[in-house]
Amino acid sequence: MAEQPQPRQETMSPGERMGAILMRQRPDRVPFMPFIFGYCARNVGYPIARVYDDPEKSFWAQMWTAEMFGYDGGAMYAYASMGGWEFGGEIKMPVSEWEQAPIVAKFPAETPEAVDALEIPDVETAGCYPIALEFNKIQQQFGMPIMVMAFGCFTPAGNIAEVDKLCRWMMKQPDVAHKLLRKCTDFSKKVVDYYVEHFPNYPMMAFTGEASAANQIISPKQFEEFVLPYQKEIHDHILASGIRNIFCHICGEQNLNLKYWAQMEYGDPGILSFGHEVDLSTAIEYFGDKHAIAGNVEPQIIQNGTNQQVYELCKAAIDKAKMAPSGYLLMAGCEVPVQAPPYNIYVMKKAVMEHGFYD
Repeated sequence: MAEQPQPRQETMSPGERMGAILMRQRPDRVPFMPFIFGYCARNVGYPIARVYDDPEKSFWAQMWTAEMFGYDGGAMYAYASMGGWEFGGEIKMPVSEWEQAPIVAKFPAETPEAVDALEIPDVETAGCYPIALEFNKIQQQFGMPIMVMAFGCFTPAGNIAEVDKLCRWMMKQPDVAHKLLRKCTDFSKKVVDYYVEHFPNYPMMAFTGEASAANQIISPKQFEEFVLPYQKEIHDHILASGIRNIFCHICGEQNLNLKYWAQMEYGDPGILSFGHEVDLSTAIEYFGDKHAIAGNVEPQIIQNGTNQQVYELCKAAIDKAKMAPSGYLLMAGCEVPVQAPPYNIYVMKKAVMEHGFYD
């Protein structure tokens, strides 16, 4: 039997480790940020919805879970179905043991006329933002950096009008699609301005991401027209506001879109995370010289695979991306499923401790 590697002693705290990444320095080991929200509530005995509707319970569920598994990165508030609630629709919080995050229950703009009538919301009262802002105040209370949900453009637009309707508009009524994307972009910039004004000179990082723009849904040509200019404008606005770093989750099958993502700015450095569909070597090729890379352990394996399968996936990711020029963070390729066995998350950290240290 091959000799098992022995865990080494950590010499940095999670904050120091993440600080090293943002200073373009090598930490003691590869940081481990599992990308985990609803699981945390279930882990500490709360209903999954508490991560999204109760700022204090959300914060502590995430912090306690981080303490339990020893992973890096702080608590943050985010979910993928933003847009519908913020622009006047309705949201449904997760209620069953299998539901992971909020979903849109009523779309606010399913016709071109409804898109025309949409008004840019007030950040303080828009959908989940009152909850997020209370969460951010708790982060500030404990001296933790604030993660700004910078909203985005295409995925929120699909949560306002339904993705299939947005796709039909792109083909048959592109002016309607552009009008909706314009309003989402303007709201995103308004969110950034609000945070900069209300948390002056406080350390912040912006979070952006795109799930609905994956190539399972739109073509790279559509990405170039309907995503690139708006997402680029949002990123440029974030960095012009004084926020130095963007954490961008490029979700799903995005290989044909990478050349367009590479035309955007992410900060100095940014952190770009990827789903299992994008090979880490490809991600490093496109972005690794300037930005840290994160990902791309398949969530389905984290939930349904054996602990040995999870360990081997993590080891392979570490071996492939550990020496990325601007750093690598081990992370799930998307949110950790709420039904994942706790031991599978433990072995993700075990893989880091046995293979992730820098000499």
